[in-house]
Parts: sequence; structure tokens; C-alpha cells
Amino acid sequence: MTEVRNKMLQRATREKLEKFNKMRGKEVQPGEFWDLVVLTAVDEDQKVAYELQIKEKLGRKELPLGVPYHVFADPPGSKIGNGGSSLYSLQHLEEMYGKTLSAFRVILIHAGGFSQRLPSASALGKIFTAVPCGEPLYQMLELKLALYVDFPIHMKPGVLVTCADDIELYSIPEGESMRFDRSGFTALAHPSSLSIGTTHGVFVLNSWEKLGNSEMEYTSCQQFLHKPSVEKMHEAGAVCRRPDSCKSVSETEFVYTDSTYYMDRATSVTLLDMLKEVEPLTCEIDAYGDFLQALGPEASIAYTSNTANVTKKDSSLVDIRQKIFHRLKGTSLNVILLNNSKFYHIGTTKEYLFHLTEDPSLRQELGLLPIAFSICDLKTPQSPVACVMHSVLHPSVVVSPGSVVEYSRLSADVTVGERSIISGCWVDTGLSVPCQTLMHSLSVSLNSSAGFVTVAFGIKDDLKHSVASPAEASALRYFAASLAECAERWGLSLDSLRFSGDKSACSLWNACLFPLCPDPKSSVSATLQMVRALRGSSTVTPLKDLRLVSLQEALLNKNLAEMLRFRKGLYEDILKEK
Repeated sequence: MTEVRNKMLQRATREKLEKFNKMRGKEVQPGEFWDLVVLTAVDEDQKVAYELQIKEKLGRKELPLGVPYHVFADPPGSKIGNGGSSLYSLQHLEEMYGKTLSAFRVILIHAGGFSQRLPSASALGKIFTAVPCGEPLYQMLELKLALYVDFPIHMKPGVLVTCADDIELYSIPEGESMRFDRSGFTALAHPSSLSIGTTHGVFVLNSWEKLGNSEMEYTSCQQFLHKPSVEKMHEAGAVCRRPDSCKSVSETEFVYTDSTYYMDRATSVTLLDMLKEVEPLTCEIDAYGDFLQALGPEASIAYTSNTANVTKKDSSLVDIRQKIFHRLKGTSLNVILLNNSKFYHIGTTKEYLFHLTEDPSLRQELGLLPIAFSICDLKTPQSPVACVMHSVLHPSVVVSPGSVVEYSRLSADVTVGERSIISGCWVDTGLSVPCQTLMHSLSVSLNSSAGFVTVAFGIKDDLKHSVASPAEASALRYFAASLAECAERWGLSLDSLRFSGDKSACSLWNACLFPLCPDPKSSVSATLQMVRALRGSSTVTPLKDLRLVSLQEALLNKNLAEMLRFRKGLYEDILKEK
């Protein structure tokens, strides 16, 4: 049975990709695609980066044509979360289109944020992360649009809300279609283990509706739980059981978890009215937890005061949650149970490496290639593979299994160790990248200094972990070494290490560790020398003569045009070779 379902999933996915491929670079007909495609950005700088990349994609005919692609930045000031981004995006659309918006089907992709858990996507955005399939090469934007390619034609005017770093695959019964034609919210639901349920949203359904015999079932939700404990899932009646007495409890018990949802036009108007009442927003709102927990007949206002899953607590959060609850109370939450579906998240270095190099399921389902749109002579093993995308590699290059190379140029006799990520780099002749290392080059313009910065992190480094002041910096771990040990190996004092931005939150994100160099090759070489010094007995003395910057500082001063020019050079070289 499992093998049959897997084949159905693969076939359904391939059909969606083929349908989308026929639309790329062509003027779409009214009704066959989205009326508007919207991306959110964390600030104006990220918005410019996204718009530049979309413009290039349209010029290369990688996206369907004849459709407006909008990018909306969060307003300056407080972080407002993806819920706040949703509200302000709706406001922008209302201002731009007025009453005509009531006839539009919109896809809203949350793409804001700095991708601290996958730093190689920080500069140009998670939604523009390469995926090793498609011709021309897919990025997450094309993949999201391809996987939802059947939605618009069966959707009433409204908004589909999704995120930039997840992939949902599903099959539905032959001859049927997924319909988004009910009032209120309609959410996709995926069978998941209870442990996955603790980190996602979980739907509480009526017991007789939990059989999961068909590939797709429509039902309604009694209550939505946001990142609940296993005990809470049982108490609320969210746990379902597969009718298989031969399996253990852990195998037969499951819950339905969330991913993407749709809201109709009337619901959008309700949320816009609420925004007018509370703006400007000064706290983070969750487009899932804060909206969906208000829905269903068993929804309780109690969640509005629960801040256990909130990263930054704000005094206005409870008040705004309560306003959302009262505005949405009584709104229906319809659920489409996708019983033959899979949900993949690729927002961390660990997930990214696993899904692109080791995971046989996703490789088969999406038709992922070990070498995609590249000049490369690698002989790749079955698993884990070395994944190379949009890159030019000298024939003598060795990329070890389990590693990813994207948008890079690797010269003769370069070696990349296992489980490493090389992104946007020009690696000079004979250099060797250690195992479990992420390297990413950025072009920057810092005051009068223009140049390149290559950041490097251990795959397991935590860029979000912070200490309260530079005096506590020794507690931070970089490639498993304390910053005090790092400074010593680099011929520096710990006191000489700077932190950019907020000094009350010192982390690897804003630690000034990376040398500013005049060209991309010397940038990679200098950073590699530092990383290698942490793994041997040598010290690095030239650092005293170089300006050191943080990833945060490099992002604030990135030269987008130069970074995209580097990618374009690779693109042209690969086309000539092909």
C-alpha cells in the first residue's frame, strides 16, 4: 500500500511540474494562473533585492508572464511577524487595486527574514534558494508556484498564504480537484507524527472524520492548537488512530498538521478593518497561531495570554491577539485532509543538506538531480550525493558526498569536505574546504571601502544564540571553539573583537569575524585560513591589518548588483558550454 501511494505522489508531483513548465516564459491566460503573486520582505533593502531577482527571472523567462509580481516590505520599526506582514500586504493591495481586488486570486508568500538558520540564503532570500530540478533551474519561488499550479482555477477570489521554506507534496483522487470555494479559512492538513505536531499547528476534528481512507477529504475544524504538547493533543481530541491492530501505538497514532491556508475576500476585509483599529503594529503576530487559534466552535480566548512560544514578548501582544480573536470568532475553519501528502521544511542547514543530498524520497518525488545547470564532471554516488547547482567546476575538483555547491566557481584541485555548503564563492586553485563548513561570499560597499566578505560557519553553529554583552563573548561557540580560543588562534585579543548593531545581544550573527578583501578569491582564501587555524596549531597574523566585519554588517552593506553580476557570469558560461 505504501509503495502504491508513493508512486501516486510521484506521478501527481511530476504532472504539476510539467504543467508549470509549459507556463514559464509565456503569457498566461485569464483564470489559469494567479491574478497576483505577492512576496513579503523584512525591510526596504530586502524588497529591492527581491525585485531585482524577479526582474531578472522575468527577463530570462523563468516565470509565467502577464502577471503582476509584487514585493511588500514590512514598515520600519518593530518586528511584526508574518501575521503583521500579511495584514500590511493586504493593506497595500487594497490601496493599489481598490474594488477590483474583490475579483482577484492572490498567492501571498512569506519570504521576509534574515535566514539565520541557513545563512547562505540570508543575502538574496530563502525564496530564491536554488532547487536542483527544472530547466531553467528552479528556485523555491518556481517550486512553490509549480506545486500550487492547480489551485487558482478552483479558487474563489481571496488569498492563499504560504511560507518560503517549505514544500508540500500531495496526490488527490483521479478526476477530482482541490477546491477553495468556502467562506472563512480553508487549510491544508497533513498526517504527521505526534512529535512533529509539537512544533506545528494541529487541527482538532470530529472523531468520525479521522479515518483517512481517501487521498483527500473535506471537513471542518473544531479547534486549532499551536505547537501543543502531546498531552494537550490527547486532551483536546486531536489524536487520530489508523485502523491497524498489528502496529504499535506510536505507529498508529497521528495528528493532522498545518501548512498552507486560504482565506476568502470577506475574511481579508475583516482583518483589514482590525488593522485600522490597532496600527501601527508594535509586536510580532503569527499568521498561523494568532489567526487560526481564533477559529472553530471550540476556540477559546485563553491562548491570547499564552506567550510560551513567543520569541520577543511585547505588552501590546495580548491586546492585539484579543482583538483578532473577537474579530474572527465565529469564522469557519474548513480543512482539506491530504492523506497522501508529505511536508518538507528546508529552512536550516541540516534540513537543506539532508533533503538535497541524502533524502531518497524527495529526490524521487521532485526528480532532483545531483548536478543541475552546471559545468561539472563529478562522479556522484547513490547516497548521499554531492549536489552542484548553477556552478562552474574545474574537472579536477572533488566535492565530497553530502555537500552542496551553488552559484560558485571552483578552480583546479579544489576539494570540498563532506556535509559542507559552498554558496556564491570563487574558490582559488588548490584550496580545501573542511568538512561540515558553510561558506558564503558577499559583495559589500562599506563607506569608501568596496570589496568582498566570505562568511564561514560550522554546520552546527547556532547564529541565534546570544549573550548580553561583549564581556560575555567567550561563551559563544564558533566551530565548537570558544571565541576566546578563536581570538588566540587568530593572533587577536578577545577584547579587540567587535560586535555590530545591538551590543545587548551579542551572537555569531553580529560578531565581526570575517575579513574584508579586494576580490572574491582572496576573500575565500582569507576566511579559509581562519577556519583552518581553528583546526590546527598555526595562528593567523595578517588579520591585524584587515578590517573584520560581521554577517549582519555585510548584509546591511551588500552590493546586490555585483552579486547578481557574478551569478550572471556563471549563467553565461554554462549556457556557452551547453
